[in-house]
Amino acid sequence: MTTTASTRTRVTAPRRSSAGSSATTLRPSPIATGILIIGALYCLIPVVWVVAASTKSAGELFSSFTLLPSTHLFDNLAQLSAYRDGIFWRWMLNSAIYAGVGAIASTWVSALAGYVLAKFTFPGKAAVFSILLTGVLVPGVILAIPQYLLLAQLGLTNSYLAVLLPQIISPYAIYLARIYAAAAVPTDVVEAARTEGAKEFTIFNRIALPMMLPGLVTILLFQFVAVWNNFMLPYIMLGNDTLFPVTVGLSGLLNQGASAPSMYTLVIAGALVSVLPLVLLFLLLQRFWRVDLAAGAVKA
Repeated sequence: MTTTASTRTRVTAPRRSSAGSSATTLRPSPIATGILIIGALYCLIPVVWVVAASTKSAGELFSSFTLLPSTHLFDNLAQLSAYRDGIFWRWMLNSAIYAGVGAIASTWVSALAGYVLAKFTFPGKAAVFSILLTGVLVPGVILAIPQYLLLAQLGLTNSYLAVLLPQIISPYAIYLARIYAAAAVPTDVVEAARTEGAKEFTIFNRIALPMMLPGLVTILLFQFVAVWNNFMLPYIMLGNDTLFPVTVGLSGLLNQGASAPSMYTLVIAGALVSVLPLVLLFLLLQRFWRVDLAAGAVKA
């Protein structure tokens, strides 16, 4: 018995050393950390500049230190709200409609299409998926003019639908939904629901959709940000400035800044306000990613 115990002790000793060596190899690389810090600064410095510049008056904007804040933030916001009877807030509302409705509709359509591609077998499935991957490589700007010509023939230009309809179909979102549906929705669960007599739409809406929720939150955020930041499509589709999203509206103010430099402070203050909904949305949705990571840890 003594020999056996000593043997076990000798066997387990190398395991401790190997664990220690593996912990040593997992130390972060200074080079990788430095690259990440540089990337973070590259992304954050423009945000810091917008925050600082939005607090300056028109005279201070080009005469003071770039990142030095001032005390005129609320004055700039008041002027922005008073400009043309508060049309900026109408642009913000339009952006919320375009991004909110477009992102929700696109997420549901993408989830349905991804679920079908992942769990159904039908003729031409491989061809459809290949065409989908090709669509991912096509920039949306290239499709803006054909979409305008098509919607002009239908009489839908210069309306909310002119911006909403092209945003519903997203090849990249469908691709992500297909990948996530294949991993998150067990085929056995789908087959069991079919055996119980459930309809296909019932299976999708009540079983598959909740299982895909963490992945769909990611798609929703991507689509919301893409529609919110979209400039070219509404710029081409819309002629009435009361229908403009905030991107097109601020672009018009920026063009006026060449003849009226005071407009620059309004544009910068508007840019600061326009970023806040995206930050708030990210903070609200990040708990779904935490739940997904916790579920993955439990499964592992």
